[in-house]
Amino acid sequence: MGTAAENSVLDAAKRCCERWGMAKVTIDDIAAAAGVSRATLYRLFPGGKDVLFDALRVRDTEEFLTRLSAHVADADGFEDLLVRCVVQATLELRADDHLALMLSSEPGETANELTVAGLPRIIRIASVFLVPLVEQHLPRREAASVVELLARLVISYFLAPSDQVDFGDPASASQFIRTFVVPAFQPSFRS
Repeated sequence: MGTAAENSVLDAAKRCCERWGMAKVTIDDIAAAAGVSRATLYRLFPGGKDVLFDALRVRDTEEFLTRLSAHVADADGFEDLLVRCVVQATLELRADDHLALMLSSEPGETANELTVAGLPRIIRIASVFLVPLVEQHLPRREAASVVELLARLVISYFLAPSDQVDFGDPASASQFIRTFVVPAFQPSFRS
């Protein structure tokens, strides 16, 4: 997490995006909303708006995964861990008002940040938080594969809901994980 000044600017940027949309927000808008000068904003985020928005995405992803990690830390076994991960992540995504607003006001840019452009960052940060939990059940390489798979699945089913699978429903998520994910990693389980 950043300094208080950085977080204040990031909070202001988030409010500005909600108000005007990411494409229309200017550095001057963000500086005014944060109560800092343009020069201060550039000192905090050299490179301007792109660097600031990248920092906002990283901070939001880290906060999301901190909450998720805390929710799943006491899981009872491998399957329970995976089910809790997909259910909690899905429920958090569905409840995220900022994300909903961004998806409705700038669907292409927001979907791109959850998939093509942003997915490597999401997987990298998710790995930092979740691989250590999955490693209790699998070797590191397979744990990293599981985390990547779960991230891709949650995002995919969030952006394009299915009539067959609902990751927000524990019973549906459990059936999916038990049928398709657990068997794929069974040979790697630690005894």
